[in-house]
Amino acid sequence: MIENKTISIHDLEFDCRISGNENHELVLFLHGFPETSYMWIPLMDSISKLGFYCVAPNMRGYSKSACPKGKKHYTIDKLTDDAINIASTFSKESFHLVAHDWGAAIGWNLVYQNPKRIISYTALSVPHIKAFSQAIVLDKDQKKKSQYIKNFQIPFLPEINIRKNNFAVFRRLWKHSSNDEIEDYLSVFKSKRCLTASINYYRANYKIFRNNSIGDIKKPTLFIWGEHDLAIGNYGVENNHKYMKDYYKFVQLETGHWLIQTAFKQVNNEIVEHLLKFKVTSNLSNNH
Repeated sequence: MIENKTISIHDLEFDCRISGNENHELVLFLHGFPETSYMWIPLMDSISKLGFYCVAPNMRGYSKSACPKGKKHYTIDKLTDDAINIASTFSKESFHLVAHDWGAAIGWNLVYQNPKRIISYTALSVPHIKAFSQAIVLDKDQKKKSQYIKNFQIPFLPEINIRKNNFAVFRRLWKHSSNDEIEDYLSVFKSKRCLTASINYYRANYKIFRNNSIGDIKKPTLFIWGEHDLAIGNYGVENNHKYMKDYYKFVQLETGHWLIQTAFKQVNNEIVEHLLKFKVTSNLSNNH
């Protein structure tokens, strides 16, 4: 059962979805663009039944009371701090992290910067930022796929184009989503301030795609990617392993970018296996 909860971090209030027993190990879910924490509901339902406490915030800019004006508020360090601070409100010293798209980009930084806080990491669609950055610079296919990021640097125009014809651009991306899911997304993006905030992720962090200091990952990591991904080509994906210095599993699926909606059973099975493999409580019980 999914519950809604508001979490206050400094002067911001994050809308969160929560499932499971708060005494269990925490799994934090970070959504991407253009979605909300709604995307995680089926996965949270599944995972919470296995003895995990699942928390999925609407990220900064997607929660209406955590939507500061100006792109300076959406740098990756601030987005990373939000995730850490949300986890800390549940008094958990460490947690599992599951993240998709922009959430995954934030996740790589989070795991690198705060390894002691992470038990395991699952990244969906987006590889390590260094691997992705190199792909944008060196690979023609990735340059083409990432052209929209450059387009998003233009003020105002992206927002105007997205709102055209009742969000037709977004609706094409959401073709695998349920009507309830789409309505939840639109409840956020119909706010001009929230729409601009979501695009400010790209504007505030444009330089990290060409110059970043995110280094090797030293925590157990699962990476799942769809080979027909409209935004992420195989160049960066194939180089992802170079930055993994602990257990690493790569799963390639015959689907696209929207892994939860188009390949739920496979994604769920892989994530469940990964979480159970590194579940602290089960490991402790196995040692006695």
